[in-house]
Amino acid sequence: MASFDETATAEQVTEGIDLSGRTYLVTGCNSGLGFETMRVLVARGARVVGSARTDAKAAEACAKIDGSTKPIACELSDPDSVRAAVQAIDEPLHGIIANAGVMALPELVMQHGVEAHMYTNHVGHFILVTGLLDRLTADGRVVMLSSGAHAYSKGAVDDLSWTGPYDPWTAYGRSKLANILFAMELAKRLPAGQTANSVHPGVIETPLWRHMPEDASGQILSNMTLKTIPQGAATQVFVATHPHVAKLTGKYFADCNMKKGSESARDEALAARLWQATGALVG
Repeated sequence: MASFDETATAEQVTEGIDLSGRTYLVTGCNSGLGFETMRVLVARGARVVGSARTDAKAAEACAKIDGSTKPIACELSDPDSVRAAVQAIDEPLHGIIANAGVMALPELVMQHGVEAHMYTNHVGHFILVTGLLDRLTADGRVVMLSSGAHAYSKGAVDDLSWTGPYDPWTAYGRSKLANILFAMELAKRLPAGQTANSVHPGVIETPLWRHMPEDASGQILSNMTLKTIPQGAATQVFVATHPHVAKLTGKYFADCNMKKGSESARDEALAARLWQATGALVG
C-alpha cells in the first residue's frame, strides 16, 4: 500500500501533504502519541481541537504548539464531561483521532457499572464519536487507537460488566478489541466518503505505562522492540491524512499498512452486538 514501515515517523508519512483548511480532533493531546499527533498535524497546516482530561492540561499542551489549536476538556470516564465536549465543538471536523486511553490498571475499578478500561477506552469514545458524527465532513475520517494487545481479550467483549477474577492485561485487551469492533461497525453506518479504521501504534514507552509497577514494565519493555513516540504516532496520522487510505474503511492498520487482527477482531456479528450493548448503556 505504501512505502512506510515500522521505522516511519509521523512527519515522514505526512511529508508533502497540505492540511490547510482542515480540522482534526485529537483526544489525549497532552502527552505521548497524542501530543506528537497534534504537533505534526498543525505543522502540516491543520487546525487541531486538542482534548485532555482537564481544561488546564489541554490548554498547556496547545500552548506549546505554534499554530491553530483549540483546547477542550474531555474526561472519557465521565459521560457528562464527554457530552459537554461534544456540545463545545462547533466546527466541521475532517478527522477524529481517538488516541486517549488507560492501560493495565492494577486493580479492578468499575465506572458506571463498567470495568474502567472498557469505559474509558471504548464507552467514552463511543459517546464522543457518535455525538460528533453530524460535524464530520463528507470526507471525514475516524481513527480509533487500538493495540496488538486486543489479542489478549478473553470472554464476551459485548458483556460490558466484569465477572470472575480480574487481570489487567485481559481487561486492557478487551477494551482494545472493542476499539477495533467499534470502528468496524461504524464503517458500515457511515455514508459513502466517510471512513472509520483502527490502528496499532506499536510498543512505545509513554505515560500510558504509568499504572504498571516499575519492575513489571521494565521486564515487559526489555523483551520488546520499542518505537519512539514519533514512530508510534505515524500510523494514526497516516490513516487520518494520507491519500492512499482515503477510501479504505473498516480496516485495522499497523506500521502504516493494513494488517489482519485476531479472529474476534474480524467478527462482524460481535461488532454489531457490542454496538447495541454500548448504545443501550449510554442511551
